[in-house]
Amino acid sequence: MRARYGVPLGITAVGAAGLAYAAGFEVRSFRLRRVTVPVLPQGMRPLRVLQVSDIHMVGGQRKKQRWLQSLAGLRPDFVINTGDNLSDPEGVPETLDALGPLMNFPGAYVFGSNDYYGPKLRNPARYLFERASGRHGLNGNAPVVGAIHNPWEELRDAFDTAGWVNLTNTRGSLKIDGMEIALTGLDDPHIKRDRYDRVAGGPQEDADFSMGVVHAPYLRVLDAFTADRYPLILAGHTHGGQLCIPFYGALVTNCDIDPDRVKGLSTHLAGGHQSYLHVSAGCGTNRYTPVRFACPPEATLLTLVPRD
Repeated sequence: MRARYGVPLGITAVGAAGLAYAAGFEVRSFRLRRVTVPVLPQGMRPLRVLQVSDIHMVGGQRKKQRWLQSLAGLRPDFVINTGDNLSDPEGVPETLDALGPLMNFPGAYVFGSNDYYGPKLRNPARYLFERASGRHGLNGNAPVVGAIHNPWEELRDAFDTAGWVNLTNTRGSLKIDGMEIALTGLDDPHIKRDRYDRVAGGPQEDADFSMGVVHAPYLRVLDAFTADRYPLILAGHTHGGQLCIPFYGALVTNCDIDPDRVKGLSTHLAGGHQSYLHVSAGCGTNRYTPVRFACPPEATLLTLVPRD
C-alpha cells in the first residue's frame, strides 16, 4: 500500500504546499528592484526613474495599496506607469488612492489592455498553447467578444489632472531640474492599438534625453524603437512569467518576446542599433489567477547614468 500510493500522495502534498505559498505568500511579497542603466549623455547628472506596472488592482488589496504609497519615500525624479492598473471595474478609486503619493512627482503613463477591458476567466494552459503557436492577445487570435469595459477614462482624467503625461501613441516631455526628458509612447500592442507611424522619427534632437514607453514588449515595437535609436525602452505586461520554475525561469511571456528577457534589464538589437530594454514583472495578477511562484511582485527604481 505504501509503495503504491506514497509517491503520488507526496507529489500531491508538495503541489498543495506550492500553491499555498504562491497564493498565500509570494503574491503579496512586494519587492523593489534596483537597476543602473548607462544611457545618459556624458556630463548629465543621474536620473532616478520609478517604474510601476501591472498593478491589476482589485478591491480590498490593502497591503498592495500601502506598499505602492510607500514608494513615494524613494523620492524619484519621475515616475513611469506602464499600464494594466485595473483588474476590477470598481477598482479605480483604490488605484488612485494607492498611486496618490506618487502622483505628486512628475510622471507619464501608457495603458494596457486591462485598463480598457475587464479580465475574463480562462484556462491558464492557453498561455502555453499561444506561445507554441505564436499567437498572443489579438495578434493572430479572434477579437474578444462580450468584453467588460473598464472606466479607464476616470484613470486618464486623474493622471492628467495630476500632471502626468499621456503617452498614448504620442510624444511628450518632462522638465526635471532644467533638463528636458523626451518620451515617446505607444498604446497597447497586445490588442493592436499601437500606431508607431504616428511617432516615428527617432528621439527629439533638442532634448537632453529621450526614451520609449510601451505596455507590452512585442518585437515589432522593440524593433521600431531600437531602429530609431532610442537608448532605453520601458515595458511591462509579462508579469515576469508569473509562474516560474526555480533555476530555470519563465515558461511563458504572453507576447512574442523570448523568456530570457521576460523581466529585468536586457538589450535589444534592430537596424544595426542597440537599445536597453527594461521589462517590469509588475506588482499584480489577473484577479482570476492570483498566484505567483519564483516571481515576486515588484516595482523598479532605475538609476540612469552617463554612458561609458
